Amino acid sequence: MLEKFNPPGIVTPFNNAYHHAVVIPPNARILYIAGQVGIRQDGSLPDTLEGQAEQAWANVMACVQGAGMSAQNIVKITAYLVDADDYGAFAAARARHLGEARPASTAILIKGLLKPEWRYEIEAIAAAPA
Repeated sequence: MLEKFNPPGIVTPFNNAYHHAVVIPPNARILYIAGQVGIRQDGSLPDTLEGQAEQAWANVMACVQGAGMSAQNIVKITAYLVDADDYGAFAAARARHLGEARPASTAILIKGLLKPEWRYEIEAIAAAPA
């Protein structure tokens, strides 16, 4: 349903973890997911970077699944990290949740998030047949 590709003439995606471009077909249902941080349903925050990354991705996937979609329907991810050293934990959790889906992706290093204890925020867009 989604057409994912890497056009010739540009560099291969970093770690081959995403595609450079994704085409959404006409009449698709489109899901926009607000930025998800590593907060559990009860409002608590995991104590580790790995725990925060895992929870942030679990929150994204809960939104995707709540719309009746799967990781294969994710079109675009934008991730915000407050420390480049946190990328390993972020990428490992991403791989567990997305598998081979490899949507178009952007990771941005920022000065901080709304609360200083938050390490990651992930936005996503997904699409499925109407």
